[in-house]
Amino acid sequence: MFAPGEGPAADPAGSRYERRIRSFQPRRSRVTLGQEQALRRLWPAWGLDVDGSRVLDPAELFGGLPVVLEIGFGMGEATAQMAAADPGTGILAVDVHTPGQGNLLALAEANGLDNIRVANGDAVILLQEMLPPDSLHGLRVYFPDPWPKKRHHKRRLIQPEFLTLAAARLRPGALLHCATDWEPYAEQMLEVLSAHPSFVNTAADGGFAPRPGFRPLTRFEGQGLDKGHPVHDLLFRRR
Repeated sequence: MFAPGEGPAADPAGSRYERRIRSFQPRRSRVTLGQEQALRRLWPAWGLDVDGSRVLDPAELFGGLPVVLEIGFGMGEATAQMAAADPGTGILAVDVHTPGQGNLLALAEANGLDNIRVANGDAVILLQEMLPPDSLHGLRVYFPDPWPKKRHHKRRLIQPEFLTLAAARLRPGALLHCATDWEPYAEQMLEVLSAHPSFVNTAADGGFAPRPGFRPLTRFEGQGLDKGHPVHDLLFRRR
């Protein structure tokens, strides 16, 4: 769809990491004209492909701002709201959904948000290959794919191995914030986070946390609430 450098690559990492189990399904669904135009116009300045070929300097990407990584942002409405509410923090937002990438860039431009960068590709490769140790001030994982079938549970993102990788990229004191409306996944998240030596629960009772004011109520969350799905937030600090 896009020429090199003009927009996100269809498969930025190529076949170098194909053997790793993916926690997502690549989606290149229909892109609207407005999203395509935003990608063509803004990707060279505000977008990057997760190809695993270089190490980034997150602070340099945002002119010295502290940087939070957001994994999976849907159509980007909540990301744009958080960026607008906290202009002193850079949000590095990674996803594989091309329409969402274009929509988030369009929202950033329309609202004058220069504290958003959009990454295209696998968040694990981004963390493992392209971000240096102790470089992130926070990590947000909102409504990841719950992979509800038991045989697919190994694809869930929040696993001990992922947490070890995340801990290596988070600064001490950084906040790891997860949210899900899938209760069995919420319980698994709480179990593996509570057991991990690099994280400590901010909830005094050791359980789930109230939704913090900085996380907007998303359209996806509203749909879950309409279906009677309770939403659980987990807020853990990097030791």
